[in-house]
Parts: sequence; C-alpha cells; structure tokens
Amino acid sequence: MTDGVGMSSCCLSGAVHEGKPTGRVDQIGGLQTYIAEPKTGSKEKTVVIISDIFGWEFTNTRLLADEYARAGLYTYIPDFHEGDSLPLDFLQNIEPPLKKREQLSVTEKATNAAAIPTTLGPWLVKHREAVSRPLIDGFINTLRMTPGTNKIGAVGFCWGGRYAILQAHGRTEGSVGGVDAAFAAHPSLLAVPGDFDPVSKPLSLAFGTKDSLVDEKTRGQILDLMSKKTDVEHEIQFYEDQVHGFALRSDWSSDADKKAMDEATRQGIEWMTKYLA
Repeated sequence: MTDGVGMSSCCLSGAVHEGKPTGRVDQIGGLQTYIAEPKTGSKEKTVVIISDIFGWEFTNTRLLADEYARAGLYTYIPDFHEGDSLPLDFLQNIEPPLKKREQLSVTEKATNAAAIPTTLGPWLVKHREAVSRPLIDGFINTLRMTPGTNKIGAVGFCWGGRYAILQAHGRTEGSVGGVDAAFAAHPSLLAVPGDFDPVSKPLSLAFGTKDSLVDEKTRGQILDLMSKKTDVEHEIQFYEDQVHGFALRSDWSSDADKKAMDEATRQGIEWMTKYLA
C-alpha cells in the first residue's frame, strides 16, 4: 500500500508562459474566481480547474482555462487557497526545469532539497484536506444551483490533481460536492489505494514517466486499481520523459515538452467534452 505519495521540489519547477488571459474575475460562492466563457456563453458543460500550489492567478492556469473555453467549456478557476498561493518565485528559485536541474551539482541539489520542508511544510498544513476539501465541495454545490449549469467536471493539477480525483468519488443523495467527470494531471500527495477505490465517475489521468512524486511502482498500482473498475470509464496516459508539472508548466522552448503539454491539454478537453455531454 502506498499512502500519501509526497511532494518534492519537482512540484516547484517549471516555466511561466507568455500570453494575456482573456477571461474575467468575479466572486462565486464567496471565492474570487477567474471565469473563461465559451463564445456561446453556455454553462451546459462546466469545468472547475483546481490549481496547483501557485494558485488561481498563475498566468499558465488562466491561459489553459481560456483554451478550455474555446473548446466550448464554461471554465472556472476559484481561489481555493484564499489568497495564500505560493509565489511564482519558487518556480525558478527552488528548482529549475529538468534540463537545467540535471546540470546541478550534488551540493546544489542537496541545498534545494533542504529548502522544501521550510517552503512547503507549513503551507500544506494550512491547506490540508480538512480545510480545502469543504471549500471545493461547497463551490461545486454553488455551481449546481447556478441557472444554466448542467454537468460539471473537475480538472486538477499537482496539488489540485488529487482533489479532482476526490471529486470523482461516489456520493450519496444529499451529500456535498461531486462532479460528473474528472481529469487529473500529475496529481500529488496521493493515497493509494484510498483515493482510487471510491472513484465512480469517468476519470482521466496524465503522468510523466519521470515524475518524481509518483514513481513507476505507484503508477503501476494505480493502473492496476483502475483496470479492475470495469464499470467506470477511465484512461491513464503516460508521457515519455516528462517530469511533474509538465501539463501546466512545461518549457515552451523545448519542442518535446511543448508537444507533451499540448497533448495533455487535448486529453483533458476531449475527456470533458465527451463526458459532460
């Protein structure tokens, strides 16, 4: 059994993308929220993006929401961190992308690793499941009561990836939260099998083969668990030589990394489009 697959400095690496988000900001269910609307304005297919540790204002995440909207999905990025996301400085200051990280000396790598508990420890305690899950459940319920909203999907990355999986769990009548489909890219802090046994809604997963947070053994366990769920639609895609964070923070100067990110984006959009229909 694997319990609580952790979070390393890999979670803090990546690149900030260029571009200007085209959505708007509003308050939904008491949370500041970025909203990207499709041209039709229809909420028939609604997506909630649960961000990584860098939060709802991260340009990469907002640009991704705009892509989902262009595909016809009404997309929200709520501030589930309530103004306490980690600063973007950590993207480069804690650890650079893979091609630079491989050039670091043993001493430099050790220095980076030692900084992780100080950086992430207190933040993860503050935003533990007992605090964050009720916020996410409540937001989903608010959307359920929003006129025009039909089916809802959860899309999560890294820290948010696990919560997207949790939203795909079965719910009893009258319970809070729960979506109609979920997509999680490089989820972290996973409990295996605990997070996957209760999954009852269509679930799509994307992992990099060099993800240091979810190793090959754990990925194999997840694959085995989901393969036994013959009554639950699911897919698991593995992206060769991609590290944790690739689907949101890939280095666009690398053709291979950009291609992997584009394919993961397509994976999520196609899953939502199919199962929110």
